[in-house]
Amino acid sequence: MKTTYQYRIYPQSSQKVQLTESLRICRYWYNRMLGERINWWEQNRCSVNACPLVCHLPELKDRPNYYNQKLQLPVIKEDLVLVKWSGELLNFNGVYSTILQDVCKRVEKAMTRYIQGDKNGKRSGRPRIKNESRYRTMVFDGAKNEWLKFCTVNGKWLYLKLPKIGLVKVRTHRPLPAGFNLKQVSVTKKSDGWYANFVLDARSVPEFKPEEIVPTWDNSMGIDAVLNEDIYLATSEGKNLPSLKPLRKSLGKLGKLQTKKNARKKGSSRRRKLAKHEGKLHQQIARSRKDFQYKTAHKLVRTGKKVFFHEALNIAGLTKRNAPKQDGQGKYLYNGQSAKSGLNKSWLDAAYGQFFSILGYIAGKAGASVIEKNPAYTSQLLSYKDEFVFTDCSIRSYWDEELKLWVDRDVNAAINLKRVGLDVFPTIKRRRGNPVVVSSTTNSTAKEVLTVLFKASVAHALP
Repeated sequence: MKTTYQYRIYPQSSQKVQLTESLRICRYWYNRMLGERINWWEQNRCSVNACPLVCHLPELKDRPNYYNQKLQLPVIKEDLVLVKWSGELLNFNGVYSTILQDVCKRVEKAMTRYIQGDKNGKRSGRPRIKNESRYRTMVFDGAKNEWLKFCTVNGKWLYLKLPKIGLVKVRTHRPLPAGFNLKQVSVTKKSDGWYANFVLDARSVPEFKPEEIVPTWDNSMGIDAVLNEDIYLATSEGKNLPSLKPLRKSLGKLGKLQTKKNARKKGSSRRRKLAKHEGKLHQQIARSRKDFQYKTAHKLVRTGKKVFFHEALNIAGLTKRNAPKQDGQGKYLYNGQSAKSGLNKSWLDAAYGQFFSILGYIAGKAGASVIEKNPAYTSQLLSYKDEFVFTDCSIRSYWDEELKLWVDRDVNAAINLKRVGLDVFPTIKRRRGNPVVVSSTTNSTAKEVLTVLFKASVAHALP
């Protein structure tokens, strides 16, 4: 099985200069090829409402592609390349050949996604010209095991022999798998230093082949994403898992740092220094979020459940800006975007898309599966009755006078997601704008649902 191991590397001062210079050359080469492709795309196409028989079209040029752009490399390596806007002289001979070839592949993929789209026909945006903060990785393809020189100092260090760079010290915080074959090495510059990713073909690492699991009430769990106060997730077992909110907790420190940075002159050493501190703070936020999500995923998998149902969230739609409103005179009216901006920040801080991806990876290693389901009406309908109670987001709990039971909105939604996964959720249709239950099998699971809700109600009542 192919797997990737990431380690921090500690290059010497001269090697850092070489790596930085190689990144600069790769970035220039990427922008140059991307500019050629965009210019060809804009100059050699005609609008739908333009007639080529009447309009004058310039002589068509050869379309840039992966092969003819890669053929430019031998010519460029013959002499130093002058960057016109900065006056720099770049030596392409100082960069390993497979790195520059991989840059050609990156441009090819970026333009393909822009023009043709992916397998579903969905196109991405126009590729950007990369600056220093947006181009940080070099790929050494065709790596071999001979590139690694193992060291006997407590087994925590090894040396990586990079072409054109030399031996680089690597901190192995975890051992490499037995019987591996090194296929590829990529070097990335981050805010706190340099890192290397080893792509390994390791036979000792088993492939994850999830078995066909038939979901039942006992071996499955429903998970509801909660964005309320300090709750991150609600489960169909009647538990609420706390949230971390790393970005919210760091907003004060981040705001002071950004204000101080913006007061400095652009291009000055002080501004660059503060920008580096800002990058490290963002990195700390991202790492703490990911660590929290891994721990939460492990906590869920340790429950022994084999199937996890979660709601299919449209994060792009949830964080979309409100449409502007104008009066008859063209003046913009209040559209609620100032309030929604805070909600958008909370959605992005929670990073549910990343969490469910991590949960799928962790569950796969444990022989479990993660399935997303359509959450329509799951947050409104009572899980043991066919009644629409939670019709407003402000209703966080419901008191059932007949059963003397407190029903938590989020736990109720998690149970309904589990019922959707087990195909025992009622069929609902809208009639005259109101949802109506058409067919129902709620009674078949009412006993199990009430058992969970009574346990959660007792925990809710405890101080």
